[in-house]
Amino acid sequence: MGSREENSRRGGVYRRALGNEPATLDPARVNDIYSRSVTEQIFDGLVRFDQNLMIAPALASYWKASRDGLTWTFTLRKGVAFHHGPEMTATDVAYSLTRLLDPRANSGAADLFSGIKGARQFREGTATAVEGIAVIDRHTVQVTLSDASVPFVSLLAVGHAKVVPRDVVEQQGERFGGHPIGTGPFRFVRWDRGREIVLAANPQYFVGAPRLSEVRYRIFPGEPIDVIYREFEAGNLEDSPMPSDARVMGRAYQHVRRPMFSVRFYGLNTRVKPLDDRRVRQAIAHAIDRESIREKIFVGRYHPARGVVPPGTPGFNPQVREMAYAPARAKELLRQAGYGNGRRFPPLVLWSGGKSERLVREHQFIKSALAEVGIPLEIRYETDWPTFSRLLSEGRLPFFLYAWYADVPDPDNFLTKLFLSTSPRNLTGYANAMVDDLLTRARREGDLPRRVELYRRAEQMVLDDVPIIPMWHYTYERLFQPYVRSIEVNGLGDPYIPLRKIWLEPPP
Repeated sequence: MGSREENSRRGGVYRRALGNEPATLDPARVNDIYSRSVTEQIFDGLVRFDQNLMIAPALASYWKASRDGLTWTFTLRKGVAFHHGPEMTATDVAYSLTRLLDPRANSGAADLFSGIKGARQFREGTATAVEGIAVIDRHTVQVTLSDASVPFVSLLAVGHAKVVPRDVVEQQGERFGGHPIGTGPFRFVRWDRGREIVLAANPQYFVGAPRLSEVRYRIFPGEPIDVIYREFEAGNLEDSPMPSDARVMGRAYQHVRRPMFSVRFYGLNTRVKPLDDRRVRQAIAHAIDRESIREKIFVGRYHPARGVVPPGTPGFNPQVREMAYAPARAKELLRQAGYGNGRRFPPLVLWSGGKSERLVREHQFIKSALAEVGIPLEIRYETDWPTFSRLLSEGRLPFFLYAWYADVPDPDNFLTKLFLSTSPRNLTGYANAMVDDLLTRARREGDLPRRVELYRRAEQMVLDDVPIIPMWHYTYERLFQPYVRSIEVNGLGDPYIPLRKIWLEPPP
């Protein structure tokens, strides 16, 4: 029996907003923060990031590495049960890691685990198993690498690397993403498409039952922040993103603010004309006054992004050269690209997966700026996130707004993910053989200063080629009701809040 005070801290429903409908709740296939926010509560990996982004145990109670860093042995906690009852074992762990590399799973994390011995042969279909993933016994897994440029254990903390029950995934196939089963602090109850996702506390959780009894994710397609805030203000949500004005001043809400490893940008599809012309992309970047957008529409809230890699990340370069606001230069570049002397620029279509009052103002600002240099712009909104995400992955959007949030706080997670020509998350179709070479060498480089230099060179080449126009690095900024306790946020942001630690203070 717990104390009276402890018991008073248990129970209650926590209501959160999801800014869009998740595409899937299968952790291996997650490619957006909406899905990640939910799967982080349902699943566990072998290890996790703590509040300071240090590696902490999760399903692995401890691990050891060989002296050369190529062999990693993980000892699992005993007695950890999946939500449907059976014990999690080494077989499930080996299956989950192998599945990340299986082309049929189409996981965005496959490249992170390409250093496992035999990964390439498995992905190419010349091997039926991954040589470097071995079950030693029921509670021991060993992973052997072909190279050890990055400590392997840090990769296992990414959101994709969760342990799933082999029997259920093999039985359900694609349906698993709509009926997820993990070992996490909360178990899946139901998903009412377009409305809400409901999770219930897992009373058998291996570090103790969550203090909350239930988590309800309310879905707000298009991420209308002011609408979400009004629901929060009315007492219908336990937390909310910051609204677009200062209405919260003087309120009793808790205000949590900290830097995040992220970059928000406009992507330019380099596979379609006229955006396949580097001069056109540079002209668009020079035509947009990004600082005015940040200051006038978003009241200077975020950290301006001159480059791709955010501050605080190893390899962050404050000296990068950016495409500064220069409309006269934009006009000259367009003339060089053949748009002048009566030849008009074809209408360009900008797509956004979100729609709010601030976004509409921002897009009208961009439309006016591009019109000044002779580029007509049409603006389209697709607030059904799975549809927007599919259009992106199919390369059908010429000009689009997107934000990338780090899986791990490392330059590789930004530069290689977004710009390596073969990366599944290269949404712009960008291909530069010199950048590919630099990124490949950086990933294999064991000397940190040399690795940083390679990434910085690659970043500058990318910025000069303009497959994206960086806008800003987000600052995590969120409001919580005054009765919410034990809020813990790390630099990876909102999806990684451990809701199992939160409790709701009873009313007086």
